[in-house]
Amino acid sequence: MERSIYKDLLKWKDSPRRKPLMIYGARQVGKTYILKEFGKREFENLVYINCYKNQPIETLFAEDTNVKRILLGLSALSGEKITPGKTLIFLDEVQEIPDVVASLKYFCEDAPEYHISVAGSLLGVMNMEGKSFPTGKVDILRMYPMTYMEFLDAMGESAKVQLLQSGGNETVINSILSSYTDLLRQYYFVGGMPEAVDTFIETGDPNEVRNVQKNILLAYEADIAKHSGADAPKARMVFESIPVQLAKENKKFIFGALRKGSRAAEYEKAIQWLIDASLVYKIPRVSKVAMPLNFYTDREGFKLFLLDVGLLGAMANVAPSMMMIGNSIFSEFKGAFTENYVLEQMVVLPDASIAYYSKENSSMVIDFILQTSKGIYPIEVKAEQNVKSKSLRQFITVDYASSHFHGYRFSMQGFENQDWMSNIPLFAIQPFLSNLLN
Repeated sequence: MERSIYKDLLKWKDSPRRKPLMIYGARQVGKTYILKEFGKREFENLVYINCYKNQPIETLFAEDTNVKRILLGLSALSGEKITPGKTLIFLDEVQEIPDVVASLKYFCEDAPEYHISVAGSLLGVMNMEGKSFPTGKVDILRMYPMTYMEFLDAMGESAKVQLLQSGGNETVINSILSSYTDLLRQYYFVGGMPEAVDTFIETGDPNEVRNVQKNILLAYEADIAKHSGADAPKARMVFESIPVQLAKENKKFIFGALRKGSRAAEYEKAIQWLIDASLVYKIPRVSKVAMPLNFYTDREGFKLFLLDVGLLGAMANVAPSMMMIGNSIFSEFKGAFTENYVLEQMVVLPDASIAYYSKENSSMVIDFILQTSKGIYPIEVKAEQNVKSKSLRQFITVDYASSHFHGYRFSMQGFENQDWMSNIPLFAIQPFLSNLLN
């Protein structure tokens, strides 16, 4: 199974300024798989160590910070010779042994010729009691669930991926919209968790896929109960409320929907825990659209989205038949699935900041404001057949006319360009934005 992060791993391998690599993301997004594949394909040998309940490794890293001694120990424990430039050292589940993470500083300073990588929960890594994080001494990559492009590739549809990525083929793509839409409908159901995708490809059984998704959600709930301490009940309440929150018209997170009389201060730590665990994405409201967006963030207004659209369907307990037959799923629950899907395709963009805009004392809402080094891109998401863009038109041509923004509408329609706005098919979001921003 090919993942787009592989290109970043190759850049890291060949970089003359390479530091120890840390890759993080939510449980079961494929961190272990991709680093093992990378080690097997790109190096003569791989030293893989799982730190979970590994007493010898805990002892090895606890004694001192002598890198030469640690390398000898890793070689002895793995039975593999460790050669600079030819061996990938991969330490997994590093949040279990804080000394492993702390040691990366010394690998960076004293043994930069070695390729060493680690994976684990960012939440656990950033909360190491009594240990300092090796700030500035590691290269960090974040891994997400599979995007729609990665899903297409896994489904054997590489020709469709290439067509979308090549750019300039809008007429051809518009002529085969239905084939892309059918696969997009499947992606809405399956999502991007690798085990769910593998199960769908191997069995073709939606019920088996849903069982996988339910098990992943159970594992997340167990993590919440185990690791979020006194905030566990609140974190679980927030997590389980996301389908209901996204089914609302404006999708702004409402604390009163959790429990009558609930206040933001009661849930701040719980929400931050879910964000740090990579289980949710928090998209803030901005009161003004200008660079940098962070200057205009409204702390009181935000949306919460789930890390994966397939898991969102499982949480909402939407029947597989409803999601995989017909087009109703694109607009059901006020377009909740579609907005969650759109966000997932954008968070993987490098150096992207994402917010949403709502006008004071008005019903105007711009679903997403995307900021990159190239500029600001106002985005409206249309999940229904009605694609009139009154809010976006008002925003572009009246309220922010002096800013000369160009609007983008992501919808079920094909490619279409107007003076003030371009329509982009939902299935083409990621490659379109990647080409636009390069």
